[in-house]
Amino acid sequence: MAAMDDGVDRAQGRRSPPTERVVQVLDFLVSRKEHRFGLSELARTLDISKPTCLGILTELVRGGYLVRDPVAKSYGLGPALIAAGRAAQQGFAAGPVARRHLAALSAEYQTTCTASAVVGDRIAVLELTSPPGVRAAAKVGEMYPFAPPVGLMYVLWDGEDALQSWLRREPTLPVRLDRERLRKVVEECSRTGYLVETLTPVGQRLHTLMAGVAAHDLPAELRDVLGEMVSSLGERVHLDAEHAGAMHPVSLIAAPTYDAEGHQAMVLTLYVGAELASDDIARRGKALAAAADAITQEVGGRRPRTGGH
Repeated sequence: MAAMDDGVDRAQGRRSPPTERVVQVLDFLVSRKEHRFGLSELARTLDISKPTCLGILTELVRGGYLVRDPVAKSYGLGPALIAAGRAAQQGFAAGPVARRHLAALSAEYQTTCTASAVVGDRIAVLELTSPPGVRAAAKVGEMYPFAPPVGLMYVLWDGEDALQSWLRREPTLPVRLDRERLRKVVEECSRTGYLVETLTPVGQRLHTLMAGVAAHDLPAELRDVLGEMVSSLGERVHLDAEHAGAMHPVSLIAAPTYDAEGHQAMVLTLYVGAELASDDIARRGKALAAAADAITQEVGGRRPRTGGH
């Protein structure tokens, strides 16, 4: 328990020696980005024991933050840092702009709004606004695995290649792929410019649990049971043609922003958690899509030449 206590955040921020050593390794290599170093040299220079240093390097290589030259047995910066750096750069540029538009939506609809994006192999919540007295439906810094069944909205407007690349990722849980329904989802969301997700309270809790445990190795039996409870890809998306009733249970509405190359950048989310009439769904969806378009324009992005809305 003592090791765990080292990482607990107190009022002044208790220092965590294991975490400090990871940061120390990264800082050293970033400051010498053109060079690679062997285990012994790194351990000696940073005054870290070789077994500890090897453990840190191994995990950073596994995560893609470092690469190891198998011949020279040396370590250097990895591709995951490129993705993280780009996301941070875009986030610093787009963050204040996104927050202004999200705050307006939160005030108008009295709900939580977020901006999130794919960072490496994770989905990260980057910005959040919530009106006074309203419990936020998410937290800045929350991360989820970017793999089926989690993450459809982060590739939905980015073209067929991005969608297929996501589908080829190893699923976090067993999922059923209904390609015909997925095609309908892509067509409708491309037409409207937003996605409407409908989840029961039980389904939403399961979805959250599923995201939380995805990074851990689950017993095969438990994976199978959870997999049977998970909807097929796209099943949670509300499609107008399939919902003729007066009221519809809506969990959230999402819309994309685009970068300068016309690729999806962030996803804006407006939380609902209530039943809405079709007209009200469309009104909120259009308002969210308009905010996403405004952010895209203000940060120098553009819609893709094909697809989009």
